[in-house]
Amino acid sequence: MIGGKLPPLERPEDFPGQTRVAWRREPYRIVLASVLGALWPPLIATLPIWPPSNWMPGLEMDWRLGVLLLGLLAVPGGLWLLDKERKRTGRPATRLGVIWRFMFYGGLLAAALGALFAIIQSVLQWLHAANVGEAIGGSETSLLIYGVGGLSIAVLVGVSYALWAGLCAAFIAFRPQPEVRDRLGLMGQREAD
Repeated sequence: MIGGKLPPLERPEDFPGQTRVAWRREPYRIVLASVLGALWPPLIATLPIWPPSNWMPGLEMDWRLGVLLLGLLAVPGGLWLLDKERKRTGRPATRLGVIWRFMFYGGLLAAALGALFAIIQSVLQWLHAANVGEAIGGSETSLLIYGVGGLSIAVLVGVSYALWAGLCAAFIAFRPQPEVRDRLGLMGQREAD
């Protein structure tokens, strides 16, 4: 800050999050980013306030525990996919790119799982119905509740969760990439500031 004023944002590089980043070399940083990314604060904060009634895996398990288990699988999976993409294309090269990819793919994963859950609930209504009319009515109700109402909530929670995981990944698993000096004068002329 010069004279108490923010510098003008004239180039894309001037915006926050545009610093080039590289993977940290320490493997424990990736593990730490995965674990902290999976421990979404709203999810963890509600567990002691409203303890789950059933901790055992199954149909009656608390949904927060299911989401936590899913996060423990999805965050390392996201980091693995990010590593494959960086090796293939060199992108994302900035912290903002890392966060954006987590949010985008986290939202897609939440939408896909929400739609799959709605379809499974609809099929379960067919199996538990006594006649065709009851099966159609049960399917309609399941699709309205889980497909229309629940899907928007699932995407909202998924994007929020992925934002947290992306922030953890961008700031724990990545470090600012040092700028390469042009020692031989082969990198071209830089624009004068």
